[in-house]
Amino acid sequence: MSQAVLALGAAMVAAAGCVWYLPALADLRAGADRPVSRRRAAAACLSGWTTVGVVAVLLLVAEAWWVPSGAAVAGAVVTLGLRVRASLQCRRESREAASQWAELRKDQQPPDTGRVRTAVVAVLVGFGPAAAVVAAAAMVVVKPGHGMSGWMLAAVPTTIVALFLGVAAASGWMFRRRRVNASGRRR
Repeated sequence: MSQAVLALGAAMVAAAGCVWYLPALADLRAGADRPVSRRRAAAACLSGWTTVGVVAVLLLVAEAWWVPSGAAVAGAVVTLGLRVRASLQCRRESREAASQWAELRKDQQPPDTGRVRTAVVAVLVGFGPAAAVVAAAAMVVVKPGHGMSGWMLAAVPTTIVALFLGVAAASGWMFRRRRVNASGRRR
């Protein structure tokens, strides 16, 4: 295969690589807005794709095969070195962020919102029976002859929902009590 065909193939691959090297270029141009590890990874990406472009040009210009091969090896070494440095920096940044988050969480108990959540659920679930009672009262006022059936229609869902709320409250209380007894303290 001639060097011109190889150069054309390398140029096409370099052009198609824009989906990687254009975002990497944007990361480098962002500067301090990006973490150091991301900028180093972007530099590694750009050096790799630059190597492909340089090899494409050298395949057209150089007569000897060792010139583009040497450029490819040198570019691969530089790219690999930058990528390893980016990897190590990313690992350091992850450890630092984890220690900072651990320090923030240390000795902090989340507020007890169990009672608030229970009250909100009770209000939301209790709204249905209250609406049924209001609707039955309105039906009694509008149609006085059907008063008893309207009150019965309101009483049935109210009773069912009241039983449901009682069972839900009792099971929540039992669950909390078991959790406190199992751990010795509230979580």
